[in-house]
Amino acid sequence: MAEVKKQSTWLPHPFLSVFLVIAWLLLNNTVAMGHVVLGGIVAILIPWFTARFWPEKICFGNPAVFLRFALVVAYDILIANITVAKLILSPNELLKSDFMEIPLDIEHPLGISVLASTISLTPGTVSSDLSQDKKTLLVHALHVENKEEEIARIKERYEKPLMEVFKPC
Repeated sequence: MAEVKKQSTWLPHPFLSVFLVIAWLLLNNTVAMGHVVLGGIVAILIPWFTARFWPEKICFGNPAVFLRFALVVAYDILIANITVAKLILSPNELLKSDFMEIPLDIEHPLGISVLASTISLTPGTVSSDLSQDKKTLLVHALHVENKEEEIARIKERYEKPLMEVFKPC
């Protein structure tokens, strides 16, 4: 069994901590000092207690690219909801559902997980399986006109920016 390198800092995942504080304040819909302090405590304790479950250090290559990625995903989710609604309300004979095998260039485990989750979040597509060698992601789509174009779109809109964000440390 490979030895897991223990984090030596009191703040092992600073980006996670920042995200947790922001999420805490948004969920509580306040920036009252008590919630800021409590959110800060939660944001320090959760990463600290879970650090041993994270075998590698997480490094974000470019936070601006991640923000742009999040905006693209939000837009795609909105458009996909409209598209899926139209498909569902139209005759079922028009649907061309199919599986696609997406060859992966991204190697970072968290990047692959975010990619698979992003695909599943977008209505009309579901990540179904990851190959043993982590080089191919199987995706089911509700409606596919052209597999090659859809694969290229996923790789360009989702995988490419994630490769910039999740770079090796």
